[in-house]
Amino acid sequence: MSAPAPARVAPLRVLAGAAFLMATSAIGPGFLTQTAAFTAQLGASFGFAILLSVLFDLGAQLNIWRVLTVSGRRAQDVANLVVPGLGHALAFLVVLGGLAFNVGNVAGAGLGLNVILGLDVRTGAVLSAAIAIAIFLVKEAGRAMDRFTVVLGFVMVGLSAYVAIVAAPPLGEAALRSVVPEHIAPLSIVTIVGGTVGGYITFAGAHRLLDAGVTGERAVRTVTGSATSAILIASLMRVVLFLGALGIVSQGLQLDPQNPPASVFRFAAGELGYRVFGVVMWSAAITSVVGSAYTSVSFLRGLLPRAEERWSWLVIGFIVVSTAVFVTVGRPVKVLIFVGALNGLILPLSLGTMLVAANRKSVMGTYRHPTSLTVGGALVTLAMAWLSAQTLVQELPALLR
Repeated sequence: MSAPAPARVAPLRVLAGAAFLMATSAIGPGFLTQTAAFTAQLGASFGFAILLSVLFDLGAQLNIWRVLTVSGRRAQDVANLVVPGLGHALAFLVVLGGLAFNVGNVAGAGLGLNVILGLDVRTGAVLSAAIAIAIFLVKEAGRAMDRFTVVLGFVMVGLSAYVAIVAAPPLGEAALRSVVPEHIAPLSIVTIVGGTVGGYITFAGAHRLLDAGVTGERAVRTVTGSATSAILIASLMRVVLFLGALGIVSQGLQLDPQNPPASVFRFAAGELGYRVFGVVMWSAAITSVVGSAYTSVSFLRGLLPRAEERWSWLVIGFIVVSTAVFVTVGRPVKVLIFVGALNGLILPLSLGTMLVAANRKSVMGTYRHPTSLTVGGALVTLAMAWLSAQTLVQELPALLR
């Protein structure tokens, strides 16, 4: 088990890279689909779910990023200190969920290239996987990953903002219903919170900072800023997609249930909009492939012999396996949905564990965790545990039939 590293403050490049890694890991194919589908279902009231999710996301990320960077340990190591063996269980759940979702991410990348270039979806998936693998073959893989996610993050937000402006959404109604909703759907809150900070996504940015040597109390202020930026980037993308979809729905147009986000882009800007959707889908998917593989493998480092020194090859193997599953089997929909439902339970488990660790001197040394963060994190843990359990009870019977 690794010991805490000396305190070190990171350069802006690393802090931005960590923020965009977390944000772009969250913004995957499922993120695009969920946002458009829930907007079609709830209309302007979906803004309330987004607002609530931002608060939940901040409560989770600010706690987790602080605990990991101040302690200088990855999540699995911290969990093992809290309860022996818990870190191994957490690693298993994260890697399982990350692998399942990466099959969907690879599929989304293939779909994006299909829309942009007309390539077969499987061919596009293989080509996209090769691009992702190339990032981890370079000498400074961490720096390459930072630049890749930052550039594509700006591309996604910029193009989606263009579509939102063209769609001309009713901004007044969106603002009103974000505070005074006509409808509240707990499933939408669980889904988008889990999709933004659930599973491997929760740890992506913090583990990136640890790999860059950002640890100790001296780094708390910059780590907090990076974590907040990550949530705001992901939330900004969610908002512009929501506004674009709302603009279309408010005109009485029906989104295609098979591909809701593509409908939004096509209705808003015609064939050009559809091509823009392809670029956004590919960018969202390929950055999620990178983020999922990197973060999932980070849970094996320190637990498996020699994994620390061969981590980039493990990441490449993770991407290869994900791609092979998609190319040979396709998207095992029920498996993906089932693992996604279980993924929602990872957040209360991991966040609850981090809150316990935050108040143990054996883990945190002389650092004193703010009471406000502990209370806020505890509320998020309890709320997400209850909502996730309710969702599992309601959805599992249908999935298992």
